[in-house]
Amino acid sequence: MKKRKILVVDDESSIRDFLKIMLGKEGYEVICVEDGVQALELYKKQSFDMVISDLQMPNMTGLELLKKLVNEDSSVLFMVITAFGSMETAIEAMKLGAYDYLTKPFNIEEVQLNLKKAFSAKDLAVENRFLRRELRQEYSFDNCIGDSESMHQVFELIKKVSPSKSSILVTGESGTGKEIVARSIHNNSPVSASAFVPINCGAIPAELMESEFFGHKKGAFTGAHSDKVGLFESADGGTLFLDEIGELPLDMQAKLLRVLQEKEIRKVGSTENIKIDTRIVSATNRNLLKMVRDKTFREDLFYRINVISIPLPPLRNRGDDIILLANASLKKFSKKFNKPEQRLSAEAEEKLKKYHYPGNVRELENIVERVVAMETSLIILPEHLPDVLVEVNSTDSIKSLKNLNFTKDGIFLDKILDEIEKEILIKALNLSNGVKKVAAKLLNITFRSMRYRVQKHFLSESEEDEDLQSVS
Repeated sequence: MKKRKILVVDDESSIRDFLKIMLGKEGYEVICVEDGVQALELYKKQSFDMVISDLQMPNMTGLELLKKLVNEDSSVLFMVITAFGSMETAIEAMKLGAYDYLTKPFNIEEVQLNLKKAFSAKDLAVENRFLRRELRQEYSFDNCIGDSESMHQVFELIKKVSPSKSSILVTGESGTGKEIVARSIHNNSPVSASAFVPINCGAIPAELMESEFFGHKKGAFTGAHSDKVGLFESADGGTLFLDEIGELPLDMQAKLLRVLQEKEIRKVGSTENIKIDTRIVSATNRNLLKMVRDKTFREDLFYRINVISIPLPPLRNRGDDIILLANASLKKFSKKFNKPEQRLSAEAEEKLKKYHYPGNVRELENIVERVVAMETSLIILPEHLPDVLVEVNSTDSIKSLKNLNFTKDGIFLDKILDEIEKEILIKALNLSNGVKKVAAKLLNITFRSMRYRVQKHFLSESEEDEDLQSVS
């Protein structure tokens, strides 16, 4: 491991010599100078892991040196040398950015311990910055994978809405990546350094929902043995992601609406209100407008959470994005399983593109993970794919017409025609990268007719009403 490099600054040669010998025995590389001016010049030319400086020196004091170094490098690790009578100055130095102080006369064990603690704290800070940067990269909209027109529209929406504090509703089928979009919005917003708190509204039992959302006071109910901070309070200053918001019962919808209107919460068992400043991003795979009409979702809450809508297209309508996502997943899981990176054969790509993916991107990732985990071949062939993909053939229904047999009970003509129409639509949408207007031209039908047929065969409840979202 590379030696830690320490710059010692002191006008007393005995102190410099002592620290150079003592720290050198501990495995540090030590360079000594006698005043702040020399230290500043040297720091600009070389990199140091730590600066240890006396406070009282000619030409430039330790405090002056600290201010200049912090201005030069805000991450500088700085420790001051002080006597017992100069503690006030040492405390002032720590307020300006010094990590700690060493007192004279030196206690060798104490100096060693203080240095180890300082370096451990710096290493942890560097690691945390790296992890936060990795997380931001993973969920940054710039790294969302997709080259279809519908995904470019999603990227543009994320870019536009991220700086604002408006409430956002992300809609789409299960597995389309609604939480990834929500995280991307947060990580590209002014509050990216604050908390991102996800809630799955469908996973919390109704009787615990209010406590989970808003927290509770000790003794508020049986089992409340201590105060609890709710998810809204945890997200204060950041972003709260309400996933599957359509699953909220009506009484909880009313309480949520009040919080969004008043921007304050009240813990269960408390009489005091707590102000919060939280951005709300919601998501659903249900048709909230239909729920509003059916009186199962509050209209006022719908318009409160749906200031800006971001509809996510199903994977089957994203054309060649399927292969882009599959290749990215191959790289991801090859790294995860520490295996050589595999490649899709042309035949395997065709099979992947023909599948309809009821589980969307999440299902595609699961398929690729299984293949990487199970197969040793560097080339992924059709037989390496799950049976459900290998059996896919977009012309099966049309071919089967030649062998169509009438039973004594007859046939279901509408069902057969629907299957054929659906397969033709899939082919046209794949060729048009999911753009319905282009697909309509390929089929020589009107856009209105194309839209009706897509809604009939493919769109989930959350996509039926185009006031709520549009596929393209």
